[in-house]
Amino acid sequence: MIAQSPIAGDSRILREATALAAAGHTLHVIGRDVPEGFEVGPGITVESVSRSSGLRAGNGGLTVGHGHSGPKVLAKRFGRWLLLPEHRNRTEKQWRIAAAPRVAEAGPVDVVHAHDFNTLELAAEYAALWSASLVYDSHELWFDRALPGRPTPLWRARGRRYEVALASKARVVFTVSDGIAARLRSRGLTDVRVVRNTFPRADDVPPAPSQPEGLLYAGRVGAGRDLPTVVAAARELAPFRTVLMGSVDPNYRLDLGPVETVAERSIDEVDDTLRSYGISLVTLTNTCENHRLALPNKLFHAVRAGVPVVAADLPELRAVVTQYKLGGLYEPGNAHSLATAVRTVIDNYTTYTDGVRSAAAELNWEHDAATLVAAYSEL
Repeated sequence: MIAQSPIAGDSRILREATALAAAGHTLHVIGRDVPEGFEVGPGITVESVSRSSGLRAGNGGLTVGHGHSGPKVLAKRFGRWLLLPEHRNRTEKQWRIAAAPRVAEAGPVDVVHAHDFNTLELAAEYAALWSASLVYDSHELWFDRALPGRPTPLWRARGRRYEVALASKARVVFTVSDGIAARLRSRGLTDVRVVRNTFPRADDVPPAPSQPEGLLYAGRVGAGRDLPTVVAAARELAPFRTVLMGSVDPNYRLDLGPVETVAERSIDEVDDTLRSYGISLVTLTNTCENHRLALPNKLFHAVRAGVPVVAADLPELRAVVTQYKLGGLYEPGNAHSLATAVRTVIDNYTTYTDGVRSAAAELNWEHDAATLVAAYSEL
């Protein structure tokens, strides 16, 4: 497996590797930012290739207000906006160059599994060299993401074509939602299978309370998550509590208003935190096709914890939330719509907790891991 993501915090990669090792495969994972002594489990080895931090500035975090202004600051921001797409591509390419010798030393192998497009070229090169099977794991609709920096329509158009050219060499393509799978098939990829970002079923989910105590956003705090709308809705919902929990992207600034924060916790500890508040926020902006077709981890984490959701009314989220009666939907960017959706969930709390608990029988990692393992058995 090859990935440019921080392996220790990438639950999808860790779950996939563990499922394949349990099925009898031996895995070597090459990623980045792997802590010293980090281990996944029997049959799995991991090594790290560092990546430049580049244009990121220090002291990122949540602040009250809008930060500094003035001609020099505005000029610096404009420069970052102009250069960021080129820098991002260069950083990813430099990582691939640094990782190539590690990949060469790891082989030959039977399968090269590329996590996301930014490893696909490297994976395809060595799969061809070793006559190995290539597997492409598309965690996102890569060239349809909302990205900071200047618009890059030509880069996106060329990238979609190149992605299909490389991924056509793969024996199987995995992705995270039916919507992204349909889009990849429409671009010419034939064998695309859905392995969602679900979580293993909880051994013992305690009974749900009769009413929720608050609203919890548990995830990355940054752009594209519609968090300004959450803050505005929190003012309308007060004194009902709205809480943020998660790591903060560098350079992200947000006036929290009445929103509370709690310390970031491990994946397993998030279950209890979700239950203590009672409603999980699954927010995204309606700014790109990737968001419209996404099924975020937060949705399935809420199912594992037995907690209803208030989710962005985007096509793929809407399909799953309504099919399984997981909670309410709101219009992205509309604070009043979000507040109304929260009140609807509060008023119908028992109905939605029943829906979430019923959905856990299907929306779980055991179900999705079977798709992954079955595909590997066919290789």
